Amino acid sequence: MKMIASSLRRFGIALLTTFFVVSSLVVFAPSASAETYTVKLGSDKGMLVFQPKQLTVKPGDTIEWLNNKVPPHNVVFDPAKNPAKSKEVAKDLSHKKLLMSPGQKTTTTIPTDAAPGDYTFYCEPHRGAGMVGKVTVEG
Repeated sequence: MKMIASSLRRFGIALLTTFFVVSSLVVFAPSASAETYTVKLGSDKGMLVFQPKQLTVKPGDTIEWLNNKVPPHNVVFDPAKNPAKSKEVAKDLSHKKLLMSPGQKTTTTIPTDAAPGDYTFYCEPHRGAGMVGKVTVEG
């Protein structure tokens, strides 16, 4: 009987130790964190472009739009050029208010349920000059 009780005690300690080791790995494991990317509105040389013009992100990531040169600028997502072809998606991602001064910022966070694919955006005042870009959301 003593032998069985002793074996059960050792088994219980081994089981408890295993539980603590596994749970500590779960607690201290690095979690996937969202990234923040910066896109300049206007190049450093004053060209009417987004820098970078193309960007690949994941759902949950944030894009910081930095007003750089030759303002005013804004960021408008094209309702016909997103995976859902949705006006609502484009509206939610866009920032129609013009940024007037260099250094002004605004942000867009890609929704965690965003459909994978290409999202085209542009600057309203400079769209005709080719100030257009693309965000690719990975699945």
